[in-house]
Amino acid sequence: QVQLVESGGGLVQPGGSLRLSCTSSRSISSFHAMAWYRQAPGKQRELVARITSVGSINYADSVKGRFTISSDNAKNTVYLQMNALKPEDTAVYYCSVVLDTTYWGQGTQVTVSS
Repeated sequence: QVQLVESGGGLVQPGGSLRLSCTSSRSISSFHAMAWYRQAPGKQRELVARITSVGSINYADSVKGRFTISSDNAKNTVYLQMNALKPEDTAVYYCSVVLDTTYWGQGTQVTVSS
C-alpha cells in the first residue's frame, strides 16, 4: 500500500557530501514516523536518523552533527543530507516509514572512498 523509492546514492570521497531522497506513493503527512537505516557488509542494519509525526528527531551517535533528516510534504519526499562523509559511512541506505505497519524502500548504495 506504500511504495518508497530511494535515490541519490553513489561514490564520494571522504569529507564529501550526498543527499539521499525517499519519495513515497502516499502523503508523508500520514506517517507516524519516517527514518533512514543503513547496512554495511557483514554488519546488522542500524538506525541512522528518525523523525516522528510529533516532530521529534533523533540520530545515531556516529552521524550526529554530520547528517540531517528533513521532509517536504508537497513532494512526498524525505531527505537525508550527509556531510563530512567517512569511509565507515559506506553502506546500503534504506528509507522506512510507519503507517499501519512498517514499509521499506529498495535501498541505495553509498560508497565513501578515495
